[in-house]
Amino acid sequence: MASNVAHGQQVIGHAEEEHTTPQEYVRVAIVLAIITAIEVFIYYLPSARPLLVPALIILSLAKFAAVVGYFMHLKFDNRLFQFMFIAGLVVSLSVFLAFLAMFWYSTSYMPLT
Repeated sequence: MASNVAHGQQVIGHAEEEHTTPQEYVRVAIVLAIITAIEVFIYYLPSARPLLVPALIILSLAKFAAVVGYFMHLKFDNRLFQFMFIAGLVVSLSVFLAFLAMFWYSTSYMPLT
């Protein structure tokens, strides 16, 4: 019987060895909980105030990658889907950082007319 699936593509039900085990999901959940605890700790640490925003952004990116990769199963999907999520993340992060810089360095929030 000929197969219409190209070499390297995953067929549902035929690549179970690639999928994550329940223990792996628990490990990822524990890592996410640890990252969240670090975020809360950094927020309440007075000496970390100058680095608060960059640290929280980096930790949030790590959590985004874990959730998208494991819980949304993009780790096992086509690379195009990974690219779409990463492109959306890059665009939204760029817009956020641009607005943050604009408000950080501007003297007024109202446009001059």
